[in-house]
Amino acid sequence: MNYLAHIYLSGDNDLLKIGNFIADGIKGKQYVNYPDEIQKGILLHRAIDSYTDAHPIVKQSTKKLHATHGHYSGVIVDMYYDHFLAKNWSKFDSTPLPEYATVFYKLLQEHTAMLPERILKLMKPMITYNWLVMYESLDGIDTILKQMAHRTKFRGNLDIAIETLEAHYEALEHEFFQFFEELQEFVQLKLQEL
Repeated sequence: MNYLAHIYLSGDNDLLKIGNFIADGIKGKQYVNYPDEIQKGILLHRAIDSYTDAHPIVKQSTKKLHATHGHYSGVIVDMYYDHFLAKNWSKFDSTPLPEYATVFYKLLQEHTAMLPERILKLMKPMITYNWLVMYESLDGIDTILKQMAHRTKFRGNLDIAIETLEAHYEALEHEFFQFFEELQEFVQLKLQEL
C-alpha cells in the first residue's frame, strides 16, 4: 500500500501514524531508537507491506501490469490502490480528504525532529503539491506517476501507467475493495498483537 493507505490504517493514534509513514526510511532494527507508539507504527507498516505483497488479489492486480511495467508493477498498483481509497474516501472516513490531509501534514511538521532524512526530503513536495488529495483524481495520480517516472529515469514505464489504469479501471477498483476489506481486518488483528 502507499502513503494514504498506511496513514489511514493507523487509525486515530498520531504517533502510530508517524511510525507507519516513516517506516520506509527506517532500516533494520533502527526502529528501537523511537518511542513505543512510533515503533508500533513502523512494525505495522512492515506487516502491511508483507501482507500486501503476498496477497492473491494484489498479485491478480499486478499481473495486469507485468507486460508493460515489469518490476515496477507492485509500486504502481500501490499508487492505484491509493487512488481508489482517495476517490472513495467518504466510504471510509467522515472527515473530508482535504481536511484529513491538512491535519496529517500539520502532524508531520510538528514532529520533524523525529523524521529521518529520507522522509524530510519527501515531506516538502508531498505538502507543497498535496499528494494525498492529488491521489483522488486521474489527473493527480497521472502527475504523481510522471514525477516518479522522472525520478526513476523512466524505468518501468511509469509515465504511461495512467493508460494501464484506464484500461483496467473497473477490475482494479473491484480488486482494491476486495483486498482493502481483508487488509483492514488484518490490521485490526495486528494492532492487538503489537
